Amino acid sequence: MDTVPINALIFVASIAVIAQGAIWLVDSASRIAARLGISELVIGLTVVAFGTSAPEVGVTVLAALKGAGDISVGNVVGSNIINLSIILGGTALFGVLRTPRMVIFRDGPFLLAITGAFIVMLLDYQLQPLDSIILLVLFVGYLTFLFVRKEPLDEEIDTSPMKWYDPFLTVLGLGMVVGGAHLMVESASFIARVYGVSEWIIGATIVAFGTSAPEIATSLVAAIRGKHAMSIGNLVGSNIFNLLLVLGIAGSINTLTVAQAARVDIIIMAGIAVIVYVFALTGRKVTRLEGGMLLALGLAHWVYSYMQ
Repeated sequence: MDTVPINALIFVASIAVIAQGAIWLVDSASRIAARLGISELVIGLTVVAFGTSAPEVGVTVLAALKGAGDISVGNVVGSNIINLSIILGGTALFGVLRTPRMVIFRDGPFLLAITGAFIVMLLDYQLQPLDSIILLVLFVGYLTFLFVRKEPLDEEIDTSPMKWYDPFLTVLGLGMVVGGAHLMVESASFIARVYGVSEWIIGATIVAFGTSAPEIATSLVAAIRGKHAMSIGNLVGSNIFNLLLVLGIAGSINTLTVAQAARVDIIIMAGIAVIVYVFALTGRKVTRLEGGMLLALGLAHWVYSYMQ
């Protein structure tokens, strides 16, 4: 029976399912990769990054299959805003975040460049299959560059011995992410229709926050353990994955059409990325004060979205 309370409960439950599934996926896949002798650089920039972006992949692709372009693109844009404002800013409140060298000289500039390209692609409020193919080519090129350079991580990723059940846990985690994503899209779309809220707003705020749950957990744990530099690297890497891989896959399935309101959020996403990069350059760190400013920007974006 389709009622708002039931769909609200389904939405909340889907967030928990996605978050737990992503955690199991990341942990088990990382142990398997370590057992196979894959370097920590590859684990951090591929397995872990993909794992934390898995909810975005699930929600965005399923929304694209249903023709819900606003939820597809809005989820990615909203997740990227949340990653670099609310999550990064909130994490910085636990202590000064030292900026890894690779973020300043490689990943940061690359993120700014592909964000600019993304803005150009959406000037007509559509992400065409050709645009998505370009994004996927850039993604493959980026990963290839990482493999060829083989630069060491500034911080090590903790890995524990592989468990006998890790392959099963990986499959289970992936299934939970995809299943939870399906429930999230369905329930969020229903609630949006009932209250007359645009699907873009739902995708860019509530759904985006739900799919960012793994990044929230990862960054807070890293901050509590004193691995602050890893937090920045993971969030920047997740944003790169979202723009290139997530939208690349979703846009190659269907032409994604978004509302004109999307332009404001996309500009905000680009602006926050620039602000974070400037903060990172100043003393190669993000201070508590700067973190508070980012957190305030993220919360202000939420308030602005709902006021619209």
